[in-house]
Order: sequence, then structure tokens, then C-alpha cells
Amino acid sequence: MRTIHVDKVTESIREMCISANHYLAPDMDKRMKEAVEMEESPLGKQILEQLQENLKIAGEDMIPICQDTGMAVVFMEIGQDVHFEGGNLEDAINEGVRQGYVEGFLRKSVVGDPLIRENTKDNTPAVIHYSIVPGEQVKITVAPKGFGSENMSRVFMLKPAQGIEGVKDAILEAVRDAGPNACPPVVVGVGIGGTFEKAALMAKKALSRPVDQHSDIPYVKEMEEELLERINGLGIGPGGLGGRVTALAVNINTYATHIAGLPLAVNMCCHVNRHAVTIL
Repeated sequence: MRTIHVDKVTESIREMCISANHYLAPDMDKRMKEAVEMEESPLGKQILEQLQENLKIAGEDMIPICQDTGMAVVFMEIGQDVHFEGGNLEDAINEGVRQGYVEGFLRKSVVGDPLIRENTKDNTPAVIHYSIVPGEQVKITVAPKGFGSENMSRVFMLKPAQGIEGVKDAILEAVRDAGPNACPPVVVGVGIGGTFEKAALMAKKALSRPVDQHSDIPYVKEMEEELLERINGLGIGPGGLGGRVTALAVNINTYATHIAGLPLAVNMCCHVNRHAVTIL
């Protein structure tokens, strides 16, 4: 049994909230640079070069890479041989978010009630997802999620008879309907299977997978590659102003489902696709 003080969790999440909002993750940085070379439209290339300049200024001057510094989404993969001490884990996670957003001078975008709409003034509470895994490590992923792209996300409850082609058509429909509103070039997170809420959670988790890593399932890998090509054939392009690079990646997660259903979720993310990972 390994013991971890919750203060370490708070400190890690504080640093990740600040880092993720000022610097692209290495996989995204590499893919964005590749996108500039791939883009054939002069206007599209100009937009990508402006985005690169924005990222450079943000890193050098410690300015957030986007004014929407997002709602903090935290994935906690907790080894079953870990014991936390020193306080409540969820309080420690939210304290890390609070410190990161307040002390990092990040925009506070969270309202405490979805209808009353009063700002909590520290970007808490976070949206936290827990999973118990073997071992004695804790993997923390912080993914600040902006709502320009979040609002363009979709859940489809397809009929099993629609099959793989129906899934592909629905994903393309979601991206086409999002158009410029999701701040392309986008990363498309997809969850297929499970239940209504499981599909959405898989889609969200898919966004934090490095964009240069495909699914381990051969047919899913093929679908990721095919859909990326077809999405980039839609002509939406960088900033929605036309071009070849509409998406940087399509990441798909799958899970078992019921004989009567084919749940599908598409979680859109803008070109920054912020995520930071720490292992304790």
C-alpha cells in the first residue's frame, strides 16, 4: 500500500491548469506545425501561421493561448494500492483548480448553477472522472475544455442496423454542422458503444489521447484514418475559411453495448485541445 498526501494532488493540478492554458501539449504542437505544411489554401495557411504566432506569443509572455480558459475536466486514474491521506480527495482536486485559475490569472468561466448563472469566481467545481486501475500510481489528466467547441458536440442514439457506415455518416454530420463554430482545425473525440453517458465519456477521454497514437483495434484505426481524410475533404478549413486542414485528428474509443443500441458521441475540440498529464 502506497500513501499519497492530497496536497501533492492539489499542487500537481494547480501546475497543470496553468501549464495547459499557456503551452500546447507536445503532440498538439507537432501536429499544428505539420498542418501548416499540409495546408494548400493560401488563406488557410495564413490562418495557421497566425495561430502559430499566437502560440509563440502566449508561451513567451505567459498569456493564455485562448481567452476561454475552459472548464477544468480532470481524469483521475487511481491505483488500487494507493491510500490518500490529509483530507478529502475531491476537495484537494478542486483546490488545485482554484489555485491554478486564481493564482494563474486565468479567466473564471464556471457558474455554480446552470440556470441562476452566478459565477463561482474561481473556476470550480471541476468535472472529475475517477477510475480504479491496478498498481500504486496515480495518473492525473487535466483537460481545460472551452465551450465554443463543446457546444458543437453531439450524441446520437443510432439503430444497430445503421452499422459502421451510419456511424461514419453521423460523425461527418457533426463536423459539417459545427463548421467554423468549433474553431477548426479541430480534434474529433468519438465514443462508440456502452450507454448514453458512457459514449459521451469515451468521446471526452479520446480527446486526451495523443493525436499521433491510433486505436489498438485494427478496424477502429482504419476508421480514424478514413474519417480524418473525409473530414479534411469537407473544405471547412482553418478558421472555417476554407482549406484542406479541417481536423488534426480523429480519436475513437469503443466499448461493449446492448443488442438493441448503438450509442455514438462526438466531442469536438478546438485547435488547442489542451491537456496535461502527471503521474504521482
